[in-house]
Amino acid sequence: MDVGAAAGAELRRILHVDMDAFFAAVEQRDRPELRGKPVVIGSGPHERGIVCTASYEARPFGIHSAMPSREAYRLCPHAVFIPPDHRKYSAESAKIFAIFDRYTPFVEGLSCDEAFLDVTGSRRLFGDAATIAKRIRADIHGELRLTASVGVATNKFLAKVASDLNKPDGLTLVPDDPAGIRAFLAPLPAKRIFGIGKVATGILEQVGIRTIGDIQKAYPATLSRLLGAAAAEHLAALAVGLDDRPVETEREEKSISREHTFAEDEADVAVVRATLLDLAADVARRTREAGRFASTGKIKLRWADFTTLTRQEGFATPACDDFTFRETALRLFEREPLRGRRVRLIGFGVTGLSDSRVVQPGLFVAEADVVREKRERVSRALDAIRDKLDGGAIGFGGATRD
Repeated sequence: MDVGAAAGAELRRILHVDMDAFFAAVEQRDRPELRGKPVVIGSGPHERGIVCTASYEARPFGIHSAMPSREAYRLCPHAVFIPPDHRKYSAESAKIFAIFDRYTPFVEGLSCDEAFLDVTGSRRLFGDAATIAKRIRADIHGELRLTASVGVATNKFLAKVASDLNKPDGLTLVPDDPAGIRAFLAPLPAKRIFGIGKVATGILEQVGIRTIGDIQKAYPATLSRLLGAAAAEHLAALAVGLDDRPVETEREEKSISREHTFAEDEADVAVVRATLLDLAADVARRTREAGRFASTGKIKLRWADFTTLTRQEGFATPACDDFTFRETALRLFEREPLRGRRVRLIGFGVTGLSDSRVVQPGLFVAEADVVREKRERVSRALDAIRDKLDGGAIGFGGATRD
């Protein structure tokens, strides 16, 4: 595996574009009275729910995404709490991705405010990768009055690390040569490598491994003994900048899913469950907005040691309602008790998408149809209420949407 490309081949040029505190920045742009104030987008301060985004003014107080809103309020009671307006954010996201499309067709959206762009073939038209990054940032700022931070590198891992180094409104270029890449990574804390959470950080620090440079110098056997063979191989490769994953563009939507990576590995069952139910509700709404029906629900759990677990379950009939998606997510989640284990990532998705529902005839189908149609009507009614509340959180008692 080579850091950039095979010998003699053209080095890839990958950008990672990450909007700065996107939801909060949109609100501060549209509401001048919020500028300069700590703003928290998510559930209300006295509700059971989590923080979606915190403005940069809120972050010095220790507020971060996926934190319980009540905890955020305890840390900063004078913060302004605003329910998310997903319709507005989706509209802004579409404008941002339209800007990306001006420069390359190879865009991999990671979320509504974050994407990888492969601009290797775009340089003859628009200049080198750094120039393209500057143009994209200028377009976003000039047209949308928002800021983005961009990392420029030869692969996805390096670009993502770079984009986070000079936030907000930063541009970071990573060297191309292996020695330069190692030197760029060496002083950074080990937790900059995605997947290294609080527990793994503690384990590594016990043997004096605190930086990526320390990982570069560590014996493979030591890493394997501390973290397991799979995690050790993962860390050793990324510590020297090896990552050959392509930028993947979706040509046909065969599934709809959402994932959330916790800022720190999470062992609180209530927080993980609430996050999962929020994701399921959001996937349900996206499925309805796409005019689709799904036949299977699935969850994804990634533990602190990088082990990933997936579980799936078919629906009785193709569905698109909040109730079915949330119930399925919860059932699948409860089949795998945490037992004190820490969760790095949680996700929910649906597959088997179709434009219409086909129901096999059978016993009690008529009764099931009535229940299903009622659930869909209620879900669509909740969509309308959320829209009237500017995307406000409407839940089912267990969690809220963020």
